[in-house]
Amino acid sequence: MKKLSLCRPLCMGVVLAALVVFAVAQVQPAFGQKPIKIGFGMALTGGLAANGKAARVAMEIWRDDVNKKGGLLGRKVELVVYDDQTKSATIPGIYTKLLDIDKVDFVVSGYGTNLIAPAIPILMERGMTFMALFGLAANEKFKYDCYFQIMPAGPDPRRDWSRGFFEIAMAQTPKPKTVALIGADAEFARNAVSGARDHAKRLGLKIVYDDTYTPFSTADFTPIARAIKAKNPDIVYVGSYPPGSVGFTRAAVEVGLEPKIMGGGMVGLQYAVFLSKLGSKLNGIVNYDFWVPEPTLKFPAIEAFLKKYQARAAKVGVDPLGHYLPPWAYAYVEVLGQAIEATKSTDQKKVCEYIRDNTHNTVVGKVKFGKNGEWATTRTLQVQFQGIKGSSVDQFRKPGKRVVLYPKEWKSGNVIYPYSKAK
Repeated sequence: MKKLSLCRPLCMGVVLAALVVFAVAQVQPAFGQKPIKIGFGMALTGGLAANGKAARVAMEIWRDDVNKKGGLLGRKVELVVYDDQTKSATIPGIYTKLLDIDKVDFVVSGYGTNLIAPAIPILMERGMTFMALFGLAANEKFKYDCYFQIMPAGPDPRRDWSRGFFEIAMAQTPKPKTVALIGADAEFARNAVSGARDHAKRLGLKIVYDDTYTPFSTADFTPIARAIKAKNPDIVYVGSYPPGSVGFTRAAVEVGLEPKIMGGGMVGLQYAVFLSKLGSKLNGIVNYDFWVPEPTLKFPAIEAFLKKYQARAAKVGVDPLGHYLPPWAYAYVEVLGQAIEATKSTDQKKVCEYIRDNTHNTVVGKVKFGKNGEWATTRTLQVQFQGIKGSSVDQFRKPGKRVVLYPKEWKSGNVIYPYSKAK
């Protein structure tokens, strides 16, 4: 009897240990097949690196979420990423390597028009489904039917991008009569300003200034701001990358440039680092965005995603807010994953057709693509910076600092007009 009583605790311990092992085995998927590999280039260095790194974090969160649930088709998901250095010249080599050497199952794009367009001909030739991350009218000349753009620019992206900006401007009293156009000499900005130019002509606005600057190397925007001020335009439309957006905003304040409305296509004014750096200099600018913490944009899954993202961002030192690119970086691989699961296949044609023919529920809401791979309906927001004080980034976590003006169904406040009243 003594032997039995001594054995009892030991035996119970062995049984409990076995149960723990069994329970862990049930939680952690056992991946028996080779992984599904998704490859891409991403700006991890260079001018777009801040956003590229944030996008990669979001994609890694999606990968981890999927793998915790058993992967795709019972297979583990792996991401294969190369630094495109924010240089379009690197793209052909990266995507050729991904397909021919790494033998990835799917590819998605890096961040930005200039890094998306060079990949399209390669993927067209291979018949690959191609999810793209923030390319403005990148497929306009290719018309590739398996290209899908997660950015909600709309069915006519070149014009839809700035449509809301001009609708807001022309609804004011007195109506603006003149416009100045300034943009970076690169594909995204050229497309953005081209659309703005079309709207100006359609609306009968007189174009008093229309010029470009060299992106990533133009350091002093004061001469440009002074030249525009000399023309005294009612509207200033800017198509710029982050360095230009920051440089032009500072120069505009420095020289006292005060049109009735200013902004439109300024990339970078959505990033936490620049929101903090520019602070109250942002007040009054009306600019595009895709998600801000306004009460009209409370999609069911986005806050749960942002909680995960912000916890991870704090550890790796990327954009602490994650309002701009990260939700969309999660969403574009989320759509791809849903299509793979729904078709129970890695066949490019089947996955492509599923993405094209269905509405997708994502962290950024419902997504439906049109025939050209752009969103069937535009949801490009126009927001105005209002009431910003100091440089604390925490103020941008709350509503009221980036008020949604357009589209009407997402509107959360009214424009302060003219621009000088909001400063």
